[in-house]
Amino acid sequence: MFDYLLQLSLDDLTGFFTRHGPALIGALLILLVGSWLAARLANFLRRAMNRASIDPTLSGFLRNLLYGVLIAVLIVIALQTAGVPSAPLLAALGAGGLAIGLALQGSLSNLAWGVLLIIFRPFKVGDFIHAGGIDGTVESINLMHTQLVLADNREAVVPNSKIGAEAIINFNRRGTRRFELRVGIGYGDDIGKAIGIVQRLFEADPRILKDPAPTAWTDSLGESSVNLLLRAYTRNNDFWPAQTDLLRAVKEGFDAEGIHIPYPQREVHIVRGAAE
Repeated sequence: MFDYLLQLSLDDLTGFFTRHGPALIGALLILLVGSWLAARLANFLRRAMNRASIDPTLSGFLRNLLYGVLIAVLIVIALQTAGVPSAPLLAALGAGGLAIGLALQGSLSNLAWGVLLIIFRPFKVGDFIHAGGIDGTVESINLMHTQLVLADNREAVVPNSKIGAEAIINFNRRGTRRFELRVGIGYGDDIGKAIGIVQRLFEADPRILKDPAPTAWTDSLGESSVNLLLRAYTRNNDFWPAQTDLLRAVKEGFDAEGIHIPYPQREVHIVRGAAE
């Protein structure tokens, strides 16, 4: 009985390979040669993108994407060559792709925005930006998320879909930034003299740009002070130190010239009654 089953099995295998052997060999050759060609084509695409100075992250992603698509096509062609019906296979692949897409909807959104951020470059590593409701310096841009370093040295990992869905403010793109300072002087002080002191301080600080020219003017009349508005442009690297140093210099200059920076105060009038 065992010899019969063994003989039957060998006969079946021989018949199977006789009927389907050429197709199986052809499918195997398609996979081997096709995968080699797919790798060569994908690597050629990445080298071409690197020569075109395309971001390495994006070029690597597109290379892998092309290779994956080509391998999927090769598998379908190889199965067709081996005699497997293509219609059920394509339907199964379509259903599987739809299920995966729905399951990874958020991740695919991050991926799509990551590609767009790398292509259009609204910011680069080292820029100080406001994105996704967060202010920080860009540390890295990946396909799925962007890493920001906050002012207190904390690190924020922001999904690319959140960055792409909101406004992006790049503080470094133009190379210069404008700061504003508001300073109050007393109602009895000379406004022209105070503005002249500020203008001299503008001219004395080389970090404050002459074009656009810095300005100082009367901004408002407060409850206890006349409020001056000071505006000036600096290079990005000088933005914080220039304005803090200017604020101190204004205080010291006003003190030296007798310009007062008043404290909040109120006048109280007491009306005595007729009985008194």
